[in-house]
Amino acid sequence: MNYKTYLFDFDYTLADSSRGIVKCFRIVLTRHQYLTVTDEAIKRTIGKTLEESFSILTGINDPAQLEAFRQEYRKEADVHMNVNTRLFPDTLSTLKELKQRGARIGIISTKYRFRILSFLEEYLPKDFLDIIVGGEDVKAAKPSPEGVQFALEHLGSTPQETLYIGDSTVDAETARNAGVDFAGVLNGMTTAEELQAYPHRMIMENLGELV
Repeated sequence: MNYKTYLFDFDYTLADSSRGIVKCFRIVLTRHQYLTVTDEAIKRTIGKTLEESFSILTGINDPAQLEAFRQEYRKEADVHMNVNTRLFPDTLSTLKELKQRGARIGIISTKYRFRILSFLEEYLPKDFLDIIVGGEDVKAAKPSPEGVQFALEHLGSTPQETLYIGDSTVDAETARNAGVDFAGVLNGMTTAEELQAYPHRMIMENLGELV
């Protein structure tokens, strides 16, 4: 595949932060006596906003309570997230190969941009990525196309020359809504069959298949 712009999801696409995510959710849920939520259930919400995830896990729909949960989670994430996050084995080699080919590279995530930056500074040169769009940068989270559209405008890229890579059906919907091609990677909790229900160029076992 020969695209000029590659936009990646972060969690379960470039990195496995499930250990940190589960830990932060577990602390907040236990604090509020939600003791029966499984790790599997938490992992299935990765890629959604924190408010959506807490609503799914607790059954609560009150915006004020969900916002309070989000604030508690963020404080725990400041402590536990990055130390419990690991890049997938093919991530760095794939990104560097695409960059060497002259491609523009970006990240579109519901995760906070500052947290992605603070994690990646250990692994990539400061200006390696052309753009990172985090949860704080958009009004509407994925599967809204806002983040992708913002990146395309910033990079001067067209939908036709852009590939969006993600691990979840939310990512597949995001690509479809933005009018860009989609490639799925099976690093997360979503199956190939679930991803194949959406328009896609390919479904990959790992990121290395991009290059």
